[in-house]
This record gives sequence, C-alpha cells and structure tokens, in this order.
Amino acid sequence: MSDNKPKTRGLGRGLSALMADVAAQDERISDAGQPRRPDLLVPIEKVFPNPQQPRRSFGAEQLEDLAASIREKGVIQPLIVRRRAGEDGTFEIVAGERRWRAAQMAQLHELPVLVRDFDDTEVLEIAIIENIQRADLNPVEEAVGYKQLMEKFGHTQDKLSAVLGKSRSYIANLVRLLQLPEEVQTYLRDGQLSAGHARALITAQDPAALARKVIQLGLSVRDTERLAKKAAGDAVAQDDAQPKARKATEKDADTRALEGDLSANLGMKVTIQHDKGQESGLISIRYTSLDELDDLCQKLGS
Repeated sequence: MSDNKPKTRGLGRGLSALMADVAAQDERISDAGQPRRPDLLVPIEKVFPNPQQPRRSFGAEQLEDLAASIREKGVIQPLIVRRRAGEDGTFEIVAGERRWRAAQMAQLHELPVLVRDFDDTEVLEIAIIENIQRADLNPVEEAVGYKQLMEKFGHTQDKLSAVLGKSRSYIANLVRLLQLPEEVQTYLRDGQLSAGHARALITAQDPAALARKVIQLGLSVRDTERLAKKAAGDAVAQDDAQPKARKATEKDADTRALEGDLSANLGMKVTIQHDKGQESGLISIRYTSLDELDDLCQKLGS
C-alpha cells in the first residue's frame, strides 16, 4: 500500500457508506430484527485475514465465549470480505476477523460472507472503524483510531462525530490523551487510570509523576483534578521566586503590539519572548479551560 495520504471522499461514497457495512458487528442482529442475508457460503479454508489489519491482539477468553456461541447458533452476522486478486475462489476479510478465528475454534466448515469491492484504502479504513466500535477498547486504542481516521483519510472531528454518533468534544478529548507521555498512556491501556484521570493530567508539568501518585493513593478524578491544579500552582510560585534576571527584559512597542493582535485574534493571552540578538524566540498561549484548548486546536488545525 502507498504511504501517501489518501484523498478525502467526503460523506457520500465515503465514511457513511462504509459504516453501513460495519454497523452490525459482534454477532448482533440488525435493527430490523433479522440477521443480514449473506451473499455466499464459503469454505472456511478459502477465507484469509487482512495482512494490514491494525488490530493484532484478540483476547483468548472472549474468543472462547464467541466460539461457544458459534457452536450453538452458528455465525449469525456474515463476514465482510473482498475477492483476493489472482486467486479465484478465495477471499480476504474486510471486517469480522474475530468471528473467523472463533469459527475455526468451533470447527465450522463454512462461513457466511458479504462480498464487497473495496480498495486497499477502504479496507484499512473499515478495519479502523471496526476496531473503534469494539466494546473492550481502551481509551488509548480508541484515540489512536480517531487520529488515524483524521490523519490517514482527512476526516474532520465534525464528520466523525456525525457518522460515528460521538460528540465532537468526546473525540477531541480522547485524541488529546495521545499528548500524554507513554508511561501515562500505558496506565490508561492497563486500566490503572481512567480517561477522566488522564484528562486532568494533560496540562501538568510532570504528568507521569502525578499519575504514579494518583495510582498509589487511589485518587478519584476530582481528587486528581485538585492535585493537578495544586501542582500547577506550586510550579508558578516556584517560577515567581526565581531571580528577576530570568524574567524577560522590557519589550519594545512592536512586540507588545504583536502580542495584543495575537491575543485579540485567538481570544487568549499570548506572550512573546524574543531571544535578544537572535532571530528565535518563544510564543506562549495561555488557556483557562479545556474548551479554550479545544478551540485553539481547531484554529491551529485549520
């Protein structure tokens, strides 16, 4: 597959169309109350997994439960497949690899399938969508899925919100978790921290240290928010106590005017620290709430 970013297809023959094929997953019947009718019954040895499937781990216990259900009831919802190029009569899984694995464990000989004509880009997109819809997804995995849909396929948070049934703020807050250090993301994956805990740590100077303290003390989300605010206050106080030589020298009128213009445009306080005698410097933007941070990310992203 090409590493180039695929072109955005919009919501016509794009995300909404793909969603129609993966809306009913994990052996659930359709909204009409009946299983989806398969296009074909295919020998299980003629069905192969997608080598580009982003999901690499399938829980053994969950597979055993699904295999037991399949032994009793069969595969209720057909797998979505496409024909393999140059290999007549064989198929590649687009959605439903978990059912394929469980059906093998249940020693089924045939699988019901829906045959679709998807290209490589659409196959990867569907695999990501299917993963996002998993009930056992942790916040980091879900955030990675949303980020992939935005970066690989050009979907905006508004489009994802409309099609996937999630609020834009929910998606934005989840994706923001990926800014946390890997150590904190590991705590999230392992269930030692909730998404609420992690959100409270995003703006902390040392999120990993605070995360360890939260886990050690068993703090609630509210307690974590208070701890993060206290840590931020202590950091400001320590910075204020440093020698005044560290503070920026008096700024010229042009710099102050530029700060004012940027602050007015962004609706947030902007500070410019220009390195004396250099062409480099630092721009700082202060936000007072996560909503303001969300707005800033939207403005910078556009």
